[in-house]
Amino acid sequence: MKKLLLASAATLLATAATAEDVKLGVLLGFTGPIESMAVNMGAGAEWAIKEINESGKFMDGATVVPVRADSTCIDSAAATAAAERLITSEGVAGIMGAACSGVTGAVLANVARPNGMVMISPSATSPALSEAEDDGLFFRTPPSDARQGVVMAEILKEKGVNSVALTYTNNDYGKGLADSFQAAFEGMGGEVTISAAHEDDKADYSAEVGALASAGGEVLVVAGYADRGGAGIVQASLDTGAFDTFHFPDGMVSDATIGKFGADVDGSGGQLPGSDSPGAEKFAEVVGDAFDPTSIFAAESYDAAAILLMAMQAAGSTDPKVYKDKVMEVANGPGEEILPGELGKALEILAGGGDVDYVGATAVEFLENGDSAGSFREVVMEGGEFKTVGYR
Repeated sequence: MKKLLLASAATLLATAATAEDVKLGVLLGFTGPIESMAVNMGAGAEWAIKEINESGKFMDGATVVPVRADSTCIDSAAATAAAERLITSEGVAGIMGAACSGVTGAVLANVARPNGMVMISPSATSPALSEAEDDGLFFRTPPSDARQGVVMAEILKEKGVNSVALTYTNNDYGKGLADSFQAAFEGMGGEVTISAAHEDDKADYSAEVGALASAGGEVLVVAGYADRGGAGIVQASLDTGAFDTFHFPDGMVSDATIGKFGADVDGSGGQLPGSDSPGAEKFAEVVGDAFDPTSIFAAESYDAAAILLMAMQAAGSTDPKVYKDKVMEVANGPGEEILPGELGKALEILAGGGDVDYVGATAVEFLENGDSAGSFREVVMEGGEFKTVGYR
């Protein structure tokens, strides 16, 4: 064990490439503020792995083994330690993750980049990650919050909303999204009466809600987490009558929000990454009732895992330093379009030296910096459920 821990990451990865099993890290916030979302995210990634294993066509019959690790979403030290374990102890060939923006940046800078490890995040959306030094190792399947902020502003303005109060979770995700939205909304002639950070896991949010209410606004925008402070803000708003209509970015569009508030927030709206492409319909069809394929970031997780494994197949290697240059090629084409349920077909084409254009569940198209061009699904709360009303 001592020798294993002291071995270089390159040696471990070379071993993984020749072994019967190829390990893929699934680094998500299985505890913390997105734990309710992580259930279906993990299921999405592992569905892609299951599909590839069942095809028997990956790397001359190798089996892919998912190795879960907990990024916690909010504890960078814990996320870094988890990622280090995946590389040094488990010998993973790639990391599907991490999940939240702050810890993703920490893992990229402190673990993935120094070890030459490829990461594809299914849910880290901070605009700051677009400019992160990554040596071509980092990609993400959801679009940046730089775009979500604009989409959110457009939705509210089209509804005739001209003034909002804004609260955001005090981290990279919340601040990045809040700044993007405020710039876009004010640029469209809207007024943000207050932009205030909130901390997660407080027992009482009455002071924060009091300040938001005093500033006024037709709608309260809650850029937070459905399992943490965002829910606390909504509950305190309802309890005091400060606000009864909200707008929810992706971190709040969750089964947890439905379970906690339901019809109490009917009329509220929101958006999350999502596509009405043929791949989205196909994903729902192949998953069936195994898990909720429409759950936030489940499709992005499926796509992230699929792209990692297809890049390995295209390169004929599980060494990240080798296959990193194939990630963009398999995701963007040119080549035969690949939908969910067709991963075995993709592997066969790649093994024969052909090209694929992975459309996947979310119509993936990587920009030059590894960001996803992406699209968003607009939702409204009706009858205590989030209903899809359009795509942008």
